[in-house]
Amino acid sequence: MYNDEIVSYNLSLHPNFEQITDMLDKAFEKYSNCSGLILHSDQGWQYQHQTYINKLKERGILQSMSRKGNCIDNSIMESFFGRLKNEMYYGLESTYKTFKEFSKAIDKYINYYNNEDSWTVLCRMKAAEAAEQAQQHAQAPCGCPGLS
Repeated sequence: MYNDEIVSYNLSLHPNFEQITDMLDKAFEKYSNCSGLILHSDQGWQYQHQTYINKLKERGILQSMSRKGNCIDNSIMESFFGRLKNEMYYGLESTYKTFKEFSKAIDKYINYYNNEDSWTVLCRMKAAEAAEQAQQHAQAPCGCPGLS
């Protein structure tokens, strides 16, 4: 949540566990040190799967889940999904002839969102820049960039 970036995602015609593990693997490739991170999701079956829970534990990630039927618990992602649907789907359903075409449009949208249109807590930096700065900050010996 600290930088409003979509770290990883996976689109599928039907929800399946491979989709979830692929999304996690992509996130872990991008950010190898996730210890202490809190990962929030809804209570979907895939997020209660023991393999998913173990993958998070192996990385030191704390799992957080929304209360049943309470989308407010995950309001940041729900807001993003609402925006994405309004800008990329509602009223445009017939413009996507195939799932692959739709997937490419979503890829472009998320790239735009992450790199050109993302408002961040850190002085409106692009989301990717904010993540890089935060990672540099965490790697400094005293926790302050440029100081040792």
